[in-house]
Amino acid sequence: VQLQASGGGLVQAGGSLRLSCAASGRTFSNYAMGWFRQAPGKEREFVAAISFSGVRTYYADSVNGRFTISRDNVKNTVYLHMNSLNPEDTAVYYCAADLYGSGYSTRTNEYQYWGQGTLVTVSS
Repeated sequence: VQLQASGGGLVQAGGSLRLSCAASGRTFSNYAMGWFRQAPGKEREFVAAISFSGVRTYYADSVNGRFTISRDNVKNTVYLHMNSLNPEDTAVYYCAADLYGSGYSTRTNEYQYWGQGTLVTVSS
């Protein structure tokens, strides 16, 4: 499956953004999906995951209550709605696909396919 992330940009602290990740090439509904982020000089970290049906979601503690992951299996797209952004959320955000995954995978090596990343910059 090929993944194309978009929606990043510059936003002020307290603002919102919606990231999108469009999938193509395989049956999208067979994949659990995740969002990760990588800030400069830091390791890539888990942000959120969603099961193939969209029923189950899971979040990192740092974003729980501020971010929402969702998916549209008709449009083959997964979204990350980000609210109450702060400068610590600045990073390149990556979407990833996990074939027949549970929707609770938090480690990068549990995902087989990755998008190219989209940069989110939050100014103070």
